Amino acid sequence: MQSLYEILLLILNIVWFIIIAHVIMSWLISFQVLNLRQPLVAQIWDGLNRLLEPVYSRIRRILPAMGGLDLAPLVALVAVYAIQIVLKNNAALFYSY
Repeated sequence: MQSLYEILLLILNIVWFIIIAHVIMSWLISFQVLNLRQPLVAQIWDGLNRLLEPVYSRIRRILPAMGGLDLAPLVALVAVYAIQIVLKNNAALFYSY
């Protein structure tokens, strides 16, 4: 059971890293530090969008329209962190018996 718990935490940490990488890359593209005409940048950006857009689209359906501000990544990060907290608290409860 301990190994399953640690694997779930590892997966959540990877998801956290992917979301952070996507946010930072979107800022760098917006400020024209990165150029999407470069093949490697375009491939990474496309891959991150394909991974995260299904999650973001579900979150965007729930959130009200905020103009040009996209809060979907922030909500996704909070959700990942909340799941980690729940897992850690339940694991501590489970292993205390």
